[in-house]
Amino acid sequence: MGSLLLFLPIGVLAASTASIFIKLCDAPALIIATYRMIFASLMLLPYALYKRTGVTWERTELGWLTLSGLFLSVHFAFWIASLKYTSVASSVVLVTTYPIFVGIGSHFFLKERTGLYLIFGIILSVLGSGLISYGDMAISKEAFMGDGLALLGAIAASGYFLVGRKMRKRQDLLSYILPVYSTAGFFLIVFSLLSQKTFFGYSWTTYLFLLLLALIPQLIGHTTINWALKYLPASMVALTYLGEPVGSTLLAYFILNEALTPWKIFGGVLILAGILTALKRKPPD
Repeated sequence: MGSLLLFLPIGVLAASTASIFIKLCDAPALIIATYRMIFASLMLLPYALYKRTGVTWERTELGWLTLSGLFLSVHFAFWIASLKYTSVASSVVLVTTYPIFVGIGSHFFLKERTGLYLIFGIILSVLGSGLISYGDMAISKEAFMGDGLALLGAIAASGYFLVGRKMRKRQDLLSYILPVYSTAGFFLIVFSLLSQKTFFGYSWTTYLFLLLLALIPQLIGHTTINWALKYLPASMVALTYLGEPVGSTLLAYFILNEALTPWKIFGGVLILAGILTALKRKPPD
């Protein structure tokens, strides 16, 4: 439990940088998502070849790994696109509503018990997310479309969490994340080709931010999520990552000069209260 309390906050902080790097890129959303997953997979490959050269997967496992990669690719495709239309705060708080869907899915598909602390924590955190969104959201067609894309990203993320929880119970971390990240990259390449997006011709700073996007929020942030899924219920891990809107909003304030309103501050306090409340639930042995 001590390691979880140490590494999960680090993962949350790393994940919080994603929206900033995305905003600083001048590439289309699908291209950003594609490079994020391809770079992350390539960074993992040398270590994977060194550590797990003889890894094999059963046909059923490959099906679940492919499904997880598909969910992850759709999540990034929708969420990164949402950042092109709405603010960091609005996008991130909406995409992090996935604990609602994860909690429901965990109950029905993984047969995980939903305790009162977890339910109350979700209520507090979602209320905080709603306050941040209400105070920051621009009333426009573009913002409305961005909000919708972020919600679709949340639904896809819930599928990613649920499959991850199922697979991580019997697979080590590297055997799970390498095929999932690679599969997500493959699907995103296909999506980009179908959308006729170009992979080259962007500024060198964009490619730098794409590398940082793969290294920090993906390899550190998302990998921490997948590591924790072996030890904690999917709904609790997802809820913990509701701290991401707080980190992203603060980073957007200092780096992108996005306003830090009382709505965001009060909402962030509620989100943190929700996380602390949910963590009172004793994790399974």
